[in-house]
Amino acid sequence: EVGFCVSQVLLCLSALFPVLMSTDEVKSDSLLARDCSDIYASEYSTSGVYTITSADGAVQVYCDVESGEKTDRGHWTVFLRRMDGEVNFFRPWESYKKGFGNKTGEYWLGLEFLHQLTRRHQYKLRVDLEDFEGKKVYALYESFSVDSEADGYKLHVSGFVNGGAGDSLYYHNGMMFSTYDKDQDNSGSNCAMIYFGGGFWYNKCYYTNPTGHYLWENDDTLMDTGATWYYWKNSWDPLKTITMKIKRVK
Repeated sequence: EVGFCVSQVLLCLSALFPVLMSTDEVKSDSLLARDCSDIYASEYSTSGVYTITSADGAVQVYCDVESGEKTDRGHWTVFLRRMDGEVNFFRPWESYKKGFGNKTGEYWLGLEFLHQLTRRHQYKLRVDLEDFEGKKVYALYESFSVDSEADGYKLHVSGFVNGGAGDSLYYHNGMMFSTYDKDQDNSGSNCAMIYFGGGFWYNKCYYTNPTGHYLWENDDTLMDTGATWYYWKNSWDPLKTITMKIKRVK
């Protein structure tokens, strides 16, 4: 029993201190952070990698406290980031279920974690995009949730707000998650396999493929396989960066 109490204290402390990114003092009470909303509530205001808790124990996530308008800043728990092609996203179902990658760089947080978060609380989704010319836009969805594995980790998004990116997720709403070894899309073939994609809520097949093959420049011969967001420019041009993040609203 004593060991249990000690472990809870240690886990509590770890939730408050960022990992790898900063050494600034945290001014906060002790708490068990469920997501980055709790990190923000602790009055810590620096983006970086933090330890939060999940049903399976401690998990490291990247907390973005900079995105959003002045009245809507902070709280963002990043679950997908592409930025330099360092991490291979062509992975099997089990990897997408549990998560993989480098929390200071490219990573996927994990479907089961997303389900556990969004079944308990209401979340909104923000998608930040940047092209190779340095232009940045975003898309906001006022509601975001992921069903259980038994239901194929089905995606639910609604309440689109245009930050210049256009709505490329409408086509994926209500879709189950698919990977090359678990095909649950609406296509007669395997979208992840055809387009060298990673895992995503493919339909037949996509208007955004953020886990696609990372391309370092626009290449007309490969553009259909890249990390794309079609309705920004009505094109399949690959993106330099794409980040998907959620924030608890209730």
